[in-house]
Amino acid sequence: MFSSLRHLVGWIFSAFGSRQDLVLENLALRQQLLDLHNQRPRGRLSARHKLFWVLLRKVWSGWQKPLILVTPRTVVAWHRAGFRLYWKYLSRTRRVVGRRPVSRDVRELIFRMAAENPTWGAPRIHGELLKLGFHVSEPTASRWLQRMPKSPDLGKRWLTFLRNHREGIAAMDFFTVPTLTFGVLYCFFIIDHGRRRILRFNVTRNPSSLWIVQQMREAWPYVAAQKFLLFDHDSKFGRDVIDAARI
Repeated sequence: MFSSLRHLVGWIFSAFGSRQDLVLENLALRQQLLDLHNQRPRGRLSARHKLFWVLLRKVWSGWQKPLILVTPRTVVAWHRAGFRLYWKYLSRTRRVVGRRPVSRDVRELIFRMAAENPTWGAPRIHGELLKLGFHVSEPTASRWLQRMPKSPDLGKRWLTFLRNHREGIAAMDFFTVPTLTFGVLYCFFIIDHGRRRILRFNVTRNPSSLWIVQQMREAWPYVAAQKFLLFDHDSKFGRDVIDAARI
C-alpha cells in the first residue's frame, strides 16, 4: 500500500513538472516566432528579447532545448554584458569617495626612489615626497612600494622556491561570480600546491576577516597546516587572518 502511494505521489509531481517544462518550452518557441515576425537582421534582437532569455536561463534548467535563433553561448554573453553595464552605470552615478588617486608621475617617482635607494622604506620615501611638495600619506607610499615591478632574477628565485617547497605550501584566494540581479558572490578556496587538492571551498556575499579565519579552521580541523600559506594583499585578509596563519 505504501509503495503504491509513493508511486502515485511521484507520478503527480512528475506530471506537474512535465507540464511546467512544456509551458516554458512553448513560451520560448513563441518568443522566437515573435523575433522572426519583427523582421530584424540576423543576430540583432531587441533588449527586451535579450532580457527574456537571460531570465529564462535562470528559472528553467532546460532553457537550451528550444533555442533556434541564437546559441546558449550568446545568451550567457548577454548576461555578462548586462552585468558590466550595470556596474558601469553605478560607478558613474555614485559619488566618488575614498582616497584621491595617485598620479602616474608620483608613482614613477616612488618606484625610482626605491630602485636607486634599496635601503629606503616607506617612511623615508614619504618624507622625501613631502620635501618635494607631494602630499602623499605613508600608507599610500607603502602600498605602491608593494606594487613596484620586480626584476627577472627575483621571479626566477620565487619559482625555484615554489618548486622546492611545493609539498609544504598552501594558498588561498577569492574569485567572483555575478548573479542574475547583478550582485556578486565571493567564492573562497584553499588549495594544496603539492597535489593540487582543494582543501576548503565556500561562498559568501559579505567576506570578512573573521569569516576567512573560520574557513581556515575548517580546512585543517584535525591535522597540521602546511608550513607556508600564500595570499595576496587584499584588505579582506586583515590582521585576524595574519594572526591565525601564524598559529
